[in-house]
Formats: sequence, C-alpha cells, structure tokens
Amino acid sequence: MSAVSSTQEAALPAAVEAGVATAPVVPQLPKSPNVWAQAWARLKNDRVGIVSLWVVAVFLAMVVLAQLGVLAGGWQREVGEPFAPPHVVGADKKQEAVADGPRQPNVDLSDIDPLAPYYKDWNERAAKVQTVNSVRAPTLAFGGDRIGRDVLDKAIKGAQVSIMVGIAAALLATLIGTGLGAVAGYFGGRIDDLLEWVYNVFTSIPYILLIFALAAVFKYGPMGKVFSSSIVPVVIILGVVGWTGIYRLVRAEYIKHRGREYVRAAEAIGAGHMSRMFTHILPNVSHVVLVQLSLHVVSFIKAEVILSFLGLGVPIDMVSWGTMLAESQTELVLGKWWQLAAATAFMATFVTAFALLTDALRDALDPKLR
Repeated sequence: MSAVSSTQEAALPAAVEAGVATAPVVPQLPKSPNVWAQAWARLKNDRVGIVSLWVVAVFLAMVVLAQLGVLAGGWQREVGEPFAPPHVVGADKKQEAVADGPRQPNVDLSDIDPLAPYYKDWNERAAKVQTVNSVRAPTLAFGGDRIGRDVLDKAIKGAQVSIMVGIAAALLATLIGTGLGAVAGYFGGRIDDLLEWVYNVFTSIPYILLIFALAAVFKYGPMGKVFSSSIVPVVIILGVVGWTGIYRLVRAEYIKHRGREYVRAAEAIGAGHMSRMFTHILPNVSHVVLVQLSLHVVSFIKAEVILSFLGLGVPIDMVSWGTMLAESQTELVLGKWWQLAAATAFMATFVTAFALLTDALRDALDPKLR
C-alpha cells in the first residue's frame, strides 16, 4: 500500500501539468488582526469617541494653519473700536472717521488759516482710505478687546499656543517617564532603588507649588532674559514635573512583563537588554503610554492656562487662553464679557473632546476587551 501511495503521489504533479487532475486546494487560515486594527475597530464603534476625534482633528488643523499664518496671522492688529461688542464688522470705523475728516471750505482761507494749503492733500488721502474700506469683505467677529483687536483671532492664536504647549510638554513628560520607568522596572535592584528615591522626592513636593517655583526661577532668575520670549520654559517645567505618573505605571508594567515567556525567548535567541526593553516589552505596554500621553495633554493645557493667568506662563507679547482669561478680569468689571466667553468656549470644547477621546482610546486599547 505504501508503494502504491508513493507512486500515486509522484504521478499527481505530472497529471496536474497535463491538465488531467487539479491540485488539491489548501485552505488558508484566517489572519488574526493586529492590536492596532482591533483598537481602531472598537474606536469606530464608539460614537462619542469618533465625534471627539473629529473635534480634536479640527482644533489640530486650526493650530497648524495658525502656525503657518493662514489663520489669525494679524491677531495683534487693531481692526475695530476698543471693546466693540460681538457683531459683523466690515470697514474699519477708525479709518471711516478719518475719511469723514476736515473738508476744504468753499472760500479761500489761505490768508487766515495756515492749514488751508494741506486740505486738498488730506482729502485725497481720506478718499483713498474710504475706497479701500468700501471693498473690504465683512468678517464675523467675536468682538474687540480693550485696544480693538479681534477676540476671535486671539482665541485661535491662543489655541495654537496652549495646545502646542500641552502636546510638547506631554511628549517630554512621556519620554522621561517611559524611559525611567522601563529602566527601573526591567533592571530592578539598585537602579530601581535610586529611581524610586528620585520619584519620591518629586512626589513629596506639592505638584502646583513645584510648578510655580520653577516658573518663578525661569522668569525672574539669571536666565530670565534668555527665555523671556519663548514658550520653551513652560514646556520644560511641565515636562520635568509631570513625568512621575507615567513612570509609576510603566515601571509596574515592566516588572510584570520582564519575566514572561516571550522575553525569555528573546533572551535565548541573543537579544540584548535594549532590544528586550524597547522592541519586545514596550509594544505590549504601549496602550498605557498612549493613554497617559492623552491624559497629560489635557492636564498640561490646564496648567499652562493657570500659569499664564498668574503671569508666569507665556511671554507678554504672545497670547494664550490663560492670558485672555487674565485680561478679561478687568473687562468683566466694565461689563465686557465676550473675551472671557471666547476663551472659555474654545478651551472647554477642546479639553472636553480630548478627555472623551482619551476615555474612548483607553477602552479601545484595553487588553481585557480584546
């Protein structure tokens, strides 16, 4: 029977080539989707998460356009009257007032009026200004601030600064916390003890007081002039202070994963420490890192708003949601509420959408739901 079977197996390829028989169909096993495909499928089924994703995407696109100067490029220009209420504005009222300025009288006053020779030139300039104003398209304004700047442009520019600070500081804190947590959790021993001591020192100081202390050092210290025109100090302060929460979670995950079979198998085939830490273990704890990154973006935007509100945040020649809230303090006394409303609406919309997106992302990446 074995000889006959071997003869039949040898004759099968020849019969297939001659077209007499067909090759047996080998069923292909379905491929299992990877972790990210499963997470995206879960996220698409979450309506709140998808809506939040679109809102965050719109804000991020607005930040990019503001950085390129397409949006809110002239936020410092005085485009209207001080404290102009929210309305649709067209021509600049200040320039219209110039256009309605002195007119040349019908009688010759050159003998008694030394300014009479200049009336003609002034009227020509006023006519040019009036012509320019007549062709300006009306724009939707949220009102004006105390010097006539458009509050909508300020809110968009403030979104650019606040969101950039929040994202950059969150990336820095995530990088520090993930690196230190990976080293402490993987190696353990004295390295873990040393990093735990550093962690305890940072967490023993109240979070907000440590931020205020570092902000005061950057602003009023010997290096204050160097960093007075940049958002870099705020990013550094928030990133250096905010890494502790990420460190604690990543360290715990590395302690849990360092003794598992796939890590020991990688060690058996000759993978080094760095390869095992960041090539094998890190992808399996990436869901923790991503969720913490999202949480810290919201937290750091709030912290930047507080610092700028107290005068310890972004430079005075820049605008953020915090500086807008600081300016609105005195405006509220005069009954001018629109700058506060604009900054609050923008900040509340983005922070709420990002927080909901973080919750949806946490559910989508949860290994227990896979």
